[in-house]
Amino acid sequence: MIIDSHVHFWNFNPVRDAWITEEMTAIRKDFLPKDYSLLLKENQVDGCVAVQADQSDEETAFLVDLAKDNPMIKGVVGWTDLAYDKLEESLENYQSEKIIKGFRHVAEGEEIGFLLQKKILNGISKLQQFNYTFDILLRQDQLSDAVKLSEKLPEQPFILDHCGKPDLRTNELKDWKENISELAQNPNVYCKISGLLTQGNWNLADEKPIFEIFDFVFLKFGIKRLVFGSDWPVMLLGGNYALWLKLISKYLGQFSKEEQEQFFSGNAVEFYRL
Repeated sequence: MIIDSHVHFWNFNPVRDAWITEEMTAIRKDFLPKDYSLLLKENQVDGCVAVQADQSDEETAFLVDLAKDNPMIKGVVGWTDLAYDKLEESLENYQSEKIIKGFRHVAEGEEIGFLLQKKILNGISKLQQFNYTFDILLRQDQLSDAVKLSEKLPEQPFILDHCGKPDLRTNELKDWKENISELAQNPNVYCKISGLLTQGNWNLADEKPIFEIFDFVFLKFGIKRLVFGSDWPVMLLGGNYALWLKLISKYLGQFSKEEQEQFFSGNAVEFYRL
């Protein structure tokens, strides 16, 4: 079984989705479950986790509605205002939507230290009591924030998106390796093997640097805390779904069938309670 732990859906809006610049022609359009379902069949993927791409309550409602009509969506990682004074009330209200498994903020677009601000930190600290996970999305130069966050909230289930976005264009990975090593010491932090096709040269999916990243995160996190994800459709900027699955499957060939099942579905099912 394969569960893709990181998929986005949107009705493209050039104002709201200003992060999708004009050079990103491959993803400047709508991407909905009907588009993704074709990939599922072609690549024998069984389902996915839909992850927020916009910072709004409407985004969470949009993903929940999509899940109701599309059983291939096994879980939703939504957005909520972590600094909201009545956050506990919001989280309580979300309890009726069982498809919501956790939340995320696109912190890579914020200043270094954003997740460690008192109000934001206090908000994240409330997630655990409602059984919600938190996806950490940061740039490589922000990764020390993830380390501090996991130290301050050691019991909160965290998952690091896209291996912490290692810079495969410059390949200057010293700080990335140090922070990943520290972060992986917290047993409540998982890591998504996703998004790497867009971390290097978009016109060249080079296997060697990607496998070197795999080597490091598999060493540090271990097979039991690593989760398969695609980052579709963003990943289309640097390749395609079949290519990404082929790359990962090739690397996973060194592991047992049981370990491969853990990576491709079991760990996601456990972390997100799918």
